[in-house]
Amino acid sequence: MPRRDIAELQLARLKATLQRAYDNVPHMRRRFAETGVTPDHLKTLADIRHFPFTGKADLRDNYPFGLFAVPREDVVRVHASSGTTGKPIVVGYTAGDIALWADLIARSLTGAGVTRHDIVHIAYGYGLFTGGLGAHYGAEALGCMVVPVSGGMTERQVTLMRDFGANVLCCTPSYALNIAEVTESSGIARNELKLRVGVFGAEPWSEAMRHELQTRLGLQAIDIYGLSEILGPGVACECTEQAGLHGWEDHFLFEIVDPRTLEPLPRGETGELVITTLTKEALPMIRYRTRDITRLVDEPCACGRTHVRIMRVTGRDDDMMIIRGINVYPSQVEAVLVGLPGIAPHYQLVLTRQQALDQMTVEVEIAPELPRDEATLTRVSREVQHRIKSTIGISCGVVAKLPGEVPRSQGKAVRVKDQRHTPG
Repeated sequence: MPRRDIAELQLARLKATLQRAYDNVPHMRRRFAETGVTPDHLKTLADIRHFPFTGKADLRDNYPFGLFAVPREDVVRVHASSGTTGKPIVVGYTAGDIALWADLIARSLTGAGVTRHDIVHIAYGYGLFTGGLGAHYGAEALGCMVVPVSGGMTERQVTLMRDFGANVLCCTPSYALNIAEVTESSGIARNELKLRVGVFGAEPWSEAMRHELQTRLGLQAIDIYGLSEILGPGVACECTEQAGLHGWEDHFLFEIVDPRTLEPLPRGETGELVITTLTKEALPMIRYRTRDITRLVDEPCACGRTHVRIMRVTGRDDDMMIIRGINVYPSQVEAVLVGLPGIAPHYQLVLTRQQALDQMTVEVEIAPELPRDEATLTRVSREVQHRIKSTIGISCGVVAKLPGEVPRSQGKAVRVKDQRHTPG
């Protein structure tokens, strides 16, 4: 679709979404009034900048169903976040929303090279987390055979992938790394698995991690993007060109804003991604602050698709660490560590506070083939410390550990262990 036609479709759907939220969600009507706008103020897509942002606090303050724009009887499913930092984020779906979600996942999988002839092994978590059921319904809509394994029991998963002949693996990139490790330790040769495509998301990951997964699992690693507050996975997805995630603009409006001033930034500049839903029925989201740092490109992809491309998310604004005055994202550290000779691709960042300064210690594992002695651990620690200093420009502690000592992921990886506010 030509860019002009996409914009016309977005404007019509955006007007309808603003009106639906204004008419049916008291909280949104109050927020519009506080900002001094009504749906009638929207004349062009650029006018969205005058409307209020939405964030996690709005969902928590209206827990559980206060932001729904339809009667509760029309909501056929809810999902929720873990709620580890307070009340969980609750999102709802009408039957139409579920059908839309499945369609967008099917669209995403198609762009990734998946067909109805494939067997799709889903190791995202099922339940209130959106990953498992989102991928499941989309793969079924495409006509694939679905293996709904969820997370955990990795040895059994590897056996099932080999025995069933799965072609497609859907999970977090950190869990895919765990699968690769278990495959190798089980003595299963890479060519015994029929994996061709990996659709990985739910956490930021680097190009170095992509190379690692492609090499060890023998597949093409595709990045998929989404968040529960907007829909779930399938808001955007890479195609086989692996040149940015195609954002499905017929259903979402994407903006990039300066995370400090909240002013819109021109196309191509890096900032915080803000998303407005255009067709969501149960839970319309107006200018939702994702906190994800990225940039948008609207030149057509080599695959021919004309939707805007969301370039790889480099981190989250609220994940940014300031170490000795330098801004650092966990993904930057990952890019240094993954593929570095002498260490395995497992790591954890431990944050502590000494007096008024934040300190970071990087825990890594030595490669399995290295000697397991103190001299090796010391040498690897110094080499990694030097590489981080020369690449990112920060000084940090490094602790090298023996194979298996860094915690493994069964779902979303816990890359940062924040002990800055731990008593004592």
